[in-house]
Amino acid sequence: MHDIDPVETQEWLDALESVLDREGEDRAHYLMTRMGELASRTGTQLPYAITTPYRNTIPVTHEARMPGDLFMERRIRSLVRWNALAMVMRANHKDPSLGGHISTFASSATLYDIGFNYFFRAPDATHGGDLIYFQGHASPGIYARAFLEGRLSEDQLENFRQEVGGKGISSYPHPWLMPDFWQFPTVSMGLGPIQAIYQARFMKYLESRGFIEPGQQKVWCFLGDGETDEPESLGAIALAGREKLDNLIFVVNCNLQRLDGPVRGNGKIIQELEGVFRGANWNVIKVIWGRFWDPLFAKDTAGLMQARMDEAVDGEYQNYKAKDGAYVREYFFGTRPELLEMVKDLSDDEIWKLNRGGHDPYKVYAAYHAAVNHQGQPSVVLAKTIKGYGTGTGEAKNIAHNIHEIDVESLRAFRDRFDIPVSDADLAKVPFYKPDPGSAEAKYLAERRASLGGSVPHRQGNAFSVPVPPLDTLKALLDGTGDREISTTMAFVRILTQLVKDKEMGPRIVPIIPDEARTFGMEGMFRQLGIYSSVGQLYEPVDKEQLMFYREDKKGQILEEGITEAGAMSSFVAAGSAYSNYRQPMLPFYIFYSMFGFQRIGDLAWAAGDAMSRGFLLGGTAGRTTLNGEGLQHEDGQSHILASVVPNCRTYDPTYAYELAVIIHDGARRMLQEQENVFYYITVMNENYPQPAMPAGIEEGIIKGMYLFEEDKRDAAHHVQLLGSGTILREVEAAAKILREDFGIGADVWSVPSFNELRRDGLAVERWNRLHPQQKPRLSYVEECLNGRKGPVIASTDYMKLYAEQIRQWVPGKEYKVLGTDGYGRSDSRGNLRDFFEVDRRWVVLAALEALADRGDIEPKTVAEAIAKFGIDPDKRNPLDC
Repeated sequence: MHDIDPVETQEWLDALESVLDREGEDRAHYLMTRMGELASRTGTQLPYAITTPYRNTIPVTHEARMPGDLFMERRIRSLVRWNALAMVMRANHKDPSLGGHISTFASSATLYDIGFNYFFRAPDATHGGDLIYFQGHASPGIYARAFLEGRLSEDQLENFRQEVGGKGISSYPHPWLMPDFWQFPTVSMGLGPIQAIYQARFMKYLESRGFIEPGQQKVWCFLGDGETDEPESLGAIALAGREKLDNLIFVVNCNLQRLDGPVRGNGKIIQELEGVFRGANWNVIKVIWGRFWDPLFAKDTAGLMQARMDEAVDGEYQNYKAKDGAYVREYFFGTRPELLEMVKDLSDDEIWKLNRGGHDPYKVYAAYHAAVNHQGQPSVVLAKTIKGYGTGTGEAKNIAHNIHEIDVESLRAFRDRFDIPVSDADLAKVPFYKPDPGSAEAKYLAERRASLGGSVPHRQGNAFSVPVPPLDTLKALLDGTGDREISTTMAFVRILTQLVKDKEMGPRIVPIIPDEARTFGMEGMFRQLGIYSSVGQLYEPVDKEQLMFYREDKKGQILEEGITEAGAMSSFVAAGSAYSNYRQPMLPFYIFYSMFGFQRIGDLAWAAGDAMSRGFLLGGTAGRTTLNGEGLQHEDGQSHILASVVPNCRTYDPTYAYELAVIIHDGARRMLQEQENVFYYITVMNENYPQPAMPAGIEEGIIKGMYLFEEDKRDAAHHVQLLGSGTILREVEAAAKILREDFGIGADVWSVPSFNELRRDGLAVERWNRLHPQQKPRLSYVEECLNGRKGPVIASTDYMKLYAEQIRQWVPGKEYKVLGTDGYGRSDSRGNLRDFFEVDRRWVVLAALEALADRGDIEPKTVAEAIAKFGIDPDKRNPLDC
């Protein structure tokens, strides 16, 4: 834009500068705000900008001074760099298929080093320490520092990515594999950021409810600029801004490269992220240029260098560090004569050494200092770095991410650049290097960590056991409802309502709901427990006159997350691992539409298992035919199969309230009292029916996954065993009655709350028998139940056939028929849907008759007569036909 009156412009600028000098930034900000308000009132369109110039946010005059020994810290950082590189290379010398990553940590070593030296607090007697989500691909650098600290041995580094023998260390941050070391699994990109946000919010929740002291811990999250393409990385940043999570710090390693190429070759990822985070009310701190640029900024009185920085795109900036100083002189400074004049006294080597902010410890320290002391907003540090910094081969090139081996010349250059005491003769061996325990480096390293409370990362184990009330506490559910019909969802709400009243366990229950409380009949808890809000309730709820009004409270117990399964699951992980991170055992109950659970957040569920989170996931409105009116995208027939893939997830599909009560009670005992690292997935339905009283002595069978619900003791000529779970068990019960009354066939009914648990048991027994060939073979629980029982076995569930098929190998005899709801869902009545998917009582009877005919016990014509009797069309459409 052309300046029509430079003199007037200068007068305005001088006036602003005078206010800044004499009255400070707050006054200047106030005056500019008032002028903006005046312009808006008169209808003037203000210039729009959500980004700032492409330079450091913190001016030199405002930088906090780093207090440590720069030389010693560079020395230690260089050794960490070397050992990280050596670990990956040595592993691949043994087996090139092991892989590994060098370039990510090479670009972020300074970002971590400053944190380790000055900011990352370890847990102590008063708090759980800072919670740090390390970028997964940077794990070699974290191991390398732990090696220098004496936490990991050379033997462990030698076995990087070689864990089966018991000596190795995991490829990435995996708490399950290294339970004393890693706190959070992060390498599935995007999961670290969203979990960090909800972790910081859960920290505030615990503070507000009085479980931990406020202001003692921070949450740090390290991520790459390419990782921000993942929806989970940025999808929840508005929550952090809205909640003013000043205990949260993101550090984005902006090396401008994804795994295959530039993040935004035609634009600027740092500027893009600045706008996104500023728009979400974050405190944004850009660390773009290192201190060697400061003299040039001082010369740039006309702003020409700044203009050049603003116009250059990331593809060019990548080239500037992939080439050399001469290239930078020509293609960056050479675009304007004034810029060439500015660097005429600098050699090409000096131009090449103009450093990026993420590699300058002074600039990084100033940014971190500002972030940890900022109040009222979360902070994000956008640090510009070079991928593969210092490695030679592939540095700043698109191939950098996949390099796990560098040539000898690049290795020699790396050694010389970082002053590593390794001889030419040993160079090709890439030996580890560790200073002697009494060396200056070892002492400095120990002093730095001692000042912050000890080593990190460090995962704490169990906190303390929480007693669980006896099962009789849930007597109202165990005794049944008589003729009154309720759903298992309502039974769950009653169980939860009772448990939160317990003095010991109750306060530690964390109900989590993704904006579906009224769907699940949980709105009564709003008034009873309150919905957590960091500001309380600033309005009068529209339903205040109702008994169950919407009540928000600073000490509210419910986390009502809004429409975000990923966010709610992140809260589940935070609450479920609080026993480790805060030394406070908590028990989350997260209820959701079962279709939108594991299918949508499977990656987070896997992370929950890795993080050893504990708690209950409740798949509400479960089953393919039970949520009848909602149709294809709502009807779940696969969640139990999806849940079964998480090794430490225990899954159940109960039919009756007493089954649900027994499962929840036993799970709470295992997780809170026995402190087992498991979590539960339980499906509950919205279909109402009478809930019977619990038969005596079946608790163990419920937990193991199967018990005899109804035994037919008649001496019938033919007999069948009928298995069912969820609401389809009631269809199985009805089928048994038809078989007895209409066909004279004896039928035992088995409730199978968990085919997954039966499979788990069967596999364990099968393995034991294989490894103990000379001992008496054990029987699986399925065999214990069905051995000696008469007739074929028929199973019917509201889930895919694969769910019940899992136990086929342990079912005695050859006749095992499985019915299930394979295919896409439909909108219709429950009766029509169960006919469509062929799982109702008629189809159970038909399968039983078919099995008997296959055995030769009855004639095939009996099956044909049943088909006609039930009005089944033999040519009806197969549900799997799409």
